[in-house]
Amino acid sequence: MTDQPDITVLLVDDQDLFREGVTVIVDAQEGMHVVGSAADGLEALRLVDELTPDVVLMDIRMPEMDGVEATRQIFLPDRVARRSKPVRVIVLTTFNLDDRAATAIRYGASGFLLKDTTPLMLRDAIRTVHSGNAVLAPTDLSALLDQQFLTATPAPAAYLALTEKEREVFDAVAHGLSNSEIAERVFASESTVKTHVGSILRKLALRDRVQIVVFAHEHGLVP
Repeated sequence: MTDQPDITVLLVDDQDLFREGVTVIVDAQEGMHVVGSAADGLEALRLVDELTPDVVLMDIRMPEMDGVEATRQIFLPDRVARRSKPVRVIVLTTFNLDDRAATAIRYGASGFLLKDTTPLMLRDAIRTVHSGNAVLAPTDLSALLDQQFLTATPAPAAYLALTEKEREVFDAVAHGLSNSEIAERVFASESTVKTHVGSILRKLALRDRVQIVVFAHEHGLVP
C-alpha cells in the first residue's frame, strides 16, 4: 500500500461501450481511478475545470469538438494559470503515428496510445505521464515531430542563455534519455540532473520533458 493519493483519470471518448470498458480497466488498477467521463471535447473542457483530473485519456476523433482542439484549449495559458496542479493528456487513436496525434503533442499532450493497447500498457502509460514523461518511444516521437517541423525556426534567446551543462542535459532529454542515463552521460547525480531539468523548464517556459522534445524539434536542435 502507498500513502500517495490515487491518480485521478478523466476519460473522453464518444463511444459509450469504450468508455465503460476503459473505466473498468482503470478502476481495477491500484493507485488510480476514473473521476469522470465525457463524450466530446466540449464536455471534456468543462470536466477538466470542474474535476481537476491528473490525467486525461483523450480520443482524437469526436463530434462537437475533437481531441486535438480540446487538448489545445486545455493547455491555453489562462487555463493552465488557473490550475492548482498540472494535468496530463494521453491521446487515444486507432492509427499508429497519427499526424493528428502529433499535433496534439505539440499542443501539450504527453504522447499517444493505440486504442487496442493492453490494460498493463494503459496502466503504465497513466503512471508515466503523471510523472511528467512521454508515453511513446523517443524514436516514434521523433518520427511524429519530424513530420510537423519540416522547417526549423531559430532557437530563441532563452535557449542561448542556458548554461553549458544545461544544454548537455537538454540534448539528452531531447533524445529521450532517462534521468539515470543522463546522470551517467554528464557525470552528475540524478538529483543534480533533476535540478538542471527543472531549471531548463523554467528558463524556456515549458511544462514538462515532452515539451523539451517538441521545442528541440521545432528549433532544429535534434541532429
